[in-house]
Amino acid sequence: MTGKTVDIPKPQEVPPAQIANQVLTEGITVPSLNGLKSEVIKDPAVQAAMQPWVEMECYQLSQGLQLSQMDCLDFGNQQIVRESQHAAIQKQGALPSNLCTISYCTPDPKVRFSELNAVNSDTVFFLPESTEFDIYIPPGLQTTYISFNQDEFLSGAQFLNPAMWENAPKQLLAIDNAQQSLLKETVNRWLKIAETNTLQSSLIDQELIRKMLLQDVLQITATKGFGNWRPLRPERNRALHLCREARAYIEASLMSDIVPTIVDTCKVVGVSERTLQYAFRSYVDMPPVTYLRLCRLHRVRTILKDSDPQATTVTDIAMRYGFLHLGRFALEYRQLFNETPSATLAS
Repeated sequence: MTGKTVDIPKPQEVPPAQIANQVLTEGITVPSLNGLKSEVIKDPAVQAAMQPWVEMECYQLSQGLQLSQMDCLDFGNQQIVRESQHAAIQKQGALPSNLCTISYCTPDPKVRFSELNAVNSDTVFFLPESTEFDIYIPPGLQTTYISFNQDEFLSGAQFLNPAMWENAPKQLLAIDNAQQSLLKETVNRWLKIAETNTLQSSLIDQELIRKMLLQDVLQITATKGFGNWRPLRPERNRALHLCREARAYIEASLMSDIVPTIVDTCKVVGVSERTLQYAFRSYVDMPPVTYLRLCRLHRVRTILKDSDPQATTVTDIAMRYGFLHLGRFALEYRQLFNETPSATLAS
C-alpha cells in the first residue's frame, strides 16, 4: 500500500426535467407517486371536495351529463389539478395561508380568473396566499392549477429574478410570455408518471420529486415579467363589484328561505336592470335572471340532499324557493344535475 490518493470524479448532474423524461422514455423507475385521483365529476360539490387543501364552493352554470374530468396529484405540500370542463362552472373561495398557485387555461375571452381574462396562450396566473378568488370557466375548456408552499416558491423566484419577485405579490397577477406550452408538458409528464406508477424508492425520493416540480415551474414562470398587470377598465371593475354584491344578496336571501327577485336585487345593488344585465354578461356570460334561477336550483339541491325523504317532499321544497311550475322545475333540475329531484332526496 503506497498511500497514493485517487481522485474520484464527481457524478455529472442531470437536470430534473431530463430525469423525468427518462422515466417515460427509458423505463427508469422512481418512487411511487401516491395521491393520484382521476374522476369524472357529475356533482359540483365533488369537484370542490377533490381539492380539500383549498376552501371553495363550485356552482354548475350550464347543462351537461358530466360536469368535468378531473386529474389531481397530491405531493403533500404541492398539488397538480387538471380540469376539463364539460359544463360551465363558477368557483369561489380563498387560498389558505402560505399556499400559492400557478394556473393557466385554454385561451378564451369568456374565461375569468377573478379580475383577469385568459386571452393569451402564453399567460399564466399567480395567486398568492390568503387571496379570495371568483373564477368562471365556460364548457369545453381545460384549466390547470399547480399549488406550492408559498415560502418555498417565493424563495426560489427571488433568487432567479430578484427584480420582479423581491416584494411578495399581494394580489392575482398575470405573468406574460410564460410559455404556457412548457407548463403543459411539465404537468402532463408528472401525471403520466403517476398514471404508469412505475416508481421505485431506490432512485428518487418524494422530496426530490417535489424539488423537481418546483424547479421546472420556477424556470418557466419566475424568470418572466409581470409588468403588464392589465388593470380592469373602470366599467368592468364596477361590473365585477356589482355582481359580487348581487350574489351575496341572493345567497343570503336563499339561506333565509327568502326568494329574491331581480327587482329586489337591483334595489339592493342600486342599479337598473339594464346595468345589471351588462354586468352579469361580463361576470358569468348569462343574464342575471338566469343566474338567479340557477342559484335557486342549487339551493333546492342542497336542501334535498340534507332532508329526510320520510318527512318532506320535493314539491314542498321546490315551491318554497319559488318553483311553482313543477313540471318545468323537474325538467330543468334533471338537465342541470343529471338526476331527478326525487332521486336527490332519496339519496
